[in-house]
Amino acid sequence: MIGSARFTFHDLAPGEESFRDAVLRGLGRARKSIPCKFLYDTRGSALFEAICRLPEYYPTRTEIAILEANAAEIAAQIGPHGRLIEFGSGASTKARILLQALDRPAAYVPVDISREHLRDAAGSLAEDFPWLPVVAVCADYTRPFPLPPLPGPDGKRVGFFPGSTIGNFEPDAAVDFLANYARILGHGGEMLIGVDLKKDPKILDAAYNDRAGVTAEFNLNLLERINRELDGDLDIDRFEHVAFYNETEGRIEIYIRSLANQEAWIAGTPIHFGAGELIHTEYSY
Repeated sequence: MIGSARFTFHDLAPGEESFRDAVLRGLGRARKSIPCKFLYDTRGSALFEAICRLPEYYPTRTEIAILEANAAEIAAQIGPHGRLIEFGSGASTKARILLQALDRPAAYVPVDISREHLRDAAGSLAEDFPWLPVVAVCADYTRPFPLPPLPGPDGKRVGFFPGSTIGNFEPDAAVDFLANYARILGHGGEMLIGVDLKKDPKILDAAYNDRAGVTAEFNLNLLERINRELDGDLDIDRFEHVAFYNETEGRIEIYIRSLANQEAWIAGTPIHFGAGELIHTEYSY
């Protein structure tokens, strides 16, 4: 743990070994896949923040407008001395809206897997809210993890999960995820979740295949991360970003596609990719 009287940083070490194991396991399957949480290293997190500012990417600006319009009502529901726990906090942009509206919040707890991005974002928020205890937790929020002791009066714990990130989980996994957070939030806890609604496929296609290519860069950064952290020799130019709407399942599906019959070494292990073979990286329901 590091920090000061009002800002503490708890590193629960979502480690490199788990990234290595997940990559080798996922790329060793007949239908290759890598969990989407590994898209969010420091560079990936910065790229995602850039995606959120794109004109085609409607979820962020829409959700911000909803929160701004309803912040007072949400704050009244939470009551005084609430402890706001944000899972996958990113830049904490939306949490700021709630924190400004809440009645004497006892603590803000941003939880994120990207260590440096979390340190910077939480530190910046702590400077802007000097009266507020900020307890940053670097953890894999898709798995059970222990919360550190929280300061201040004993108000209710409120989980905050915006951005329609719940849509990245398949239905059964989403149920397990919510059951885990019910345990973390405890008796009387509440959960505020942002959920996207079904849209015209043209709107969805534009959001996940933006003209500037930022989403493609974000997706392909996963291969760059493999090269950086797992001693990989993937030729990024021989892969491409693919995203499309699956109307039957009601979800966007995101993949990385191999453009050639090729082999690469990752963490000392040879991995073969067929021409046209897909690596699944994300769903968005």
